[in-house]
Amino acid sequence: MGTTKVNIHDTENNHLAKVSKVFSHPARVAIIKYISACNSGCICNDLVEEIGLAQPTISQHLSEIKKIGLLDQSAHGKSLSYSINTEKLNACRRLINDFFVKTQVSASR
Repeated sequence: MGTTKVNIHDTENNHLAKVSKVFSHPARVAIIKYISACNSGCICNDLVEEIGLAQPTISQHLSEIKKIGLLDQSAHGKSLSYSINTEKLNACRRLINDFFVKTQVSASR
């Protein structure tokens, strides 16, 4: 979404688009699924091995996921450990679900 066009849409639509962008890429979905399965957090090198993408690419995807607050991170020595922010995950789920429910209701009229 171009920065010049964001201002013509309301905050709710822009937020939904940002959240949807995170879930629109299969690598990000795989990253989220993998991190959610790690009980003690996950470092980038674990993701590189599991997902099969280069470290800079994984870092770019992590950055996109962090933009919506879906990841918590903590430092462990020189490495950053990532875990899912479950409160934010629930908020994302509600946001997407509400969109589909409201759209279905409107379409049924």
